[in-house]
Amino acid sequence: MKNLLVVILMVLGIISTACGTQEKVLFLPVSKNTASVQTGSTKELGNMEIKPQEAKARLDKGESIILLDVRTEEEYNEKRIPGSILIPVEGIDSDAPAKLTDKAAVIFVYCRSGRRSAIAVEVLTLMGYTKVYDLGGLEDWPYETVSGK
Repeated sequence: MKNLLVVILMVLGIISTACGTQEKVLFLPVSKNTASVQTGSTKELGNMEIKPQEAKARLDKGESIILLDVRTEEEYNEKRIPGSILIPVEGIDSDAPAKLTDKAAVIFVYCRSGRRSAIAVEVLTLMGYTKVYDLGGLEDWPYETVSGK
């Protein structure tokens, strides 16, 4: 688990220093004990972003959408979008297969500011999930939230 956390922190550092380049080098967790180096833009990986307004409209229409919060359990209990499930980004590679069994399901991923959701979207895409959208950060969500366990 410590190794995975180190890998995640490395990804955050690389993303923050590579923002101005055309090609990113990402260390993405593949399992608890390994890491994979991937190059390319997020567009090449098929990642999609969705704005809060569009996400809310689709949720209000009753579409079958999984809202995935990738923050810590403490953050999740403090404030979250109603109906969301929690898989902390540190365990996304090991916990997603059990909690997200349909790789063709529509998944909206969010965190606090957008950094962890971007990492989670990349990892899920590399794991074979095909309809993963980066909703960004809860800081930008102007709609209802809930708290508690």
